[in-house]
Amino acid sequence: MKYFLPFVLLLSIACSSTKNVELTEKNDAKIVEKTAAKADEKIESTITKVKQEAELPIADNEELQQIYKEDQADRQASNIDWSVVGPRDEARQARVNEMIEANLIKTGRDHYNAAMVFQHGGDTIASGKAVAMMKKAVALDTTVNNWLLAAAIDRDLMRKGKPQIYGTQYIKPNIDGLYELYKIDTTKITDAERIEYKVQTLAGQRARVKMMNKKKANELFENGMSVDEFVAFCKKTDLEESEYNLTESALNNLGYEFMGQDKDEDALKVFILNTELNPEGYNTFDSLGECYVKMGKLKEGIAAYKKSLELNPKNDNATKVLSEIEAE
Repeated sequence: MKYFLPFVLLLSIACSSTKNVELTEKNDAKIVEKTAAKADEKIESTITKVKQEAELPIADNEELQQIYKEDQADRQASNIDWSVVGPRDEARQARVNEMIEANLIKTGRDHYNAAMVFQHGGDTIASGKAVAMMKKAVALDTTVNNWLLAAAIDRDLMRKGKPQIYGTQYIKPNIDGLYELYKIDTTKITDAERIEYKVQTLAGQRARVKMMNKKKANELFENGMSVDEFVAFCKKTDLEESEYNLTESALNNLGYEFMGQDKDEDALKVFILNTELNPEGYNTFDSLGECYVKMGKLKEGIAAYKKSLELNPKNDNATKVLSEIEAE
């Protein structure tokens, strides 16, 4: 026997099925919409995070900064033992090469520090890297000392047996002989361009050769002179006509030599003397500030660094040190 469902019942079932399909489709659409919205939120959040990270300043490589400091410290002594410093230079260059391979050199300061290390290499490979690093440094950071780019170019030319063009390289052909300016092609660079790169003019270079061949101030101490007597001697001496090199840079190096020997009180007297003899030299006050800070005299150190900035608002080192002191 066949049974037939009433037409009304069939129609009711059909309508119910249609409504269920519509509800299912609506629910599916809402799920898809919610999923898409969450995905959009996640993408937007990722984009925002990437933008924020991109806007954050990249920190200088601290290990490389320490390598740079060690490189400079090795050159503060009056009589450098190259049998000791030479292998250290090679080790520093090897480590910097590893950093380059690992993409750890990123900022302008990093490239500057790396360039200085390669500047003290002994072949054209190192000198070529010094030039490349410095070109990148000045491109990334206009505040880095562009003198090193001129010096790197000159040294690279010298390593290749060609004349330098800026005039930053001085040589002593004989151990017991006098210093002289390495051969230079004076037609390539103007004095205005030299000044732009903080290089002395041709006349200034000739004067520097004369100064470099004067006796070192250290000889006075070797002859028994005390630091107090040295200060008095400098104040009453015609510095230009003196047989000793008593220039701003020479006195600055002498101060650092005392600091390297932990004779901070002697260093302080020399740095103070340098600021008195060269009151417009921003670097003299920068060095004085460093000495004060090392001795724990922060108030005096801050004052010295501020004076250095007053004389040269572009002194990046003074700005950085003052920021670090204020952050403590």
